Amino acid sequence: MHALPAVPTTILLLAASNVFMTFAWYAHLKNLSGRAWYVAALVSWGIALFEYLLQVPANRIGHTVLTLPQLKIVQEVISLAVFVPFVLLYMRQPLKLNYLWASICMLGAVYFMFRK
Repeated sequence: MHALPAVPTTILLLAASNVFMTFAWYAHLKNLSGRAWYVAALVSWGIALFEYLLQVPANRIGHTVLTLPQLKIVQEVISLAVFVPFVLLYMRQPLKLNYLWASICMLGAVYFMFRK
């Protein structure tokens, strides 16, 4: 069985990492809003552990073929791609046209970071 190339592996690991990150950063606003902040912080840190277990290898693998700025912009695009469905489906907030504009700006950032 062949391992995936570095870029797809990095993207998959960063996507999974960002799911954990998004829940660690924002799910407590819905699920633990009635609890003390330190309870939310401890729960978030527990979730963030899984984020780091995926993010650190993703960045190490990605850095073998991508520059650090390229790796960062890939992470930011993935972060937005994970965040928008989270906001819509989990947090049940309305779709905003601003999400489209932000996505277009991110695509511009990708273009400038990867152009030769």
